[in-house]
Amino acid sequence: MFYIILDWFFLVLHSSLIVFNLFGWAWKPLRIANLITLILTGFSWVGLGLFYGMGYCPLTDWHWKVLVELGEVPTTTSYVAYLFQRILSIEVSNNFADNITLITYLAALMLSIALNIKDKIAR
Repeated sequence: MFYIILDWFFLVLHSSLIVFNLFGWAWKPLRIANLITLILTGFSWVGLGLFYGMGYCPLTDWHWKVLVELGEVPTTTSYVAYLFQRILSIEVSNNFADNITLITYLAALMLSIALNIKDKIAR
């Protein structure tokens, strides 16, 4: 039962972080927090990626360990591909999921930086 709860915890937490990363810039009071989470995400993918493999995410790593404990060995290395399959029942390749992830991340990062600069200038 503990691992089932952890599975849902990571599913909700990780999905919420992804949504916040992608759209947190849209609401002015959350823009600085959004920029911080985007920078931390990028640091995880690249900085920690130097030690654990590019694109490394500790939330994915921990969730995979929970799934293994539940006897559900992940069939993908991409968390986004996993979400497509688990939530939408759509199979996508790791390459497709990684490309979508990178493009939307970079778009959100550029928007967040631009809007945070605009807000700073307006103050």
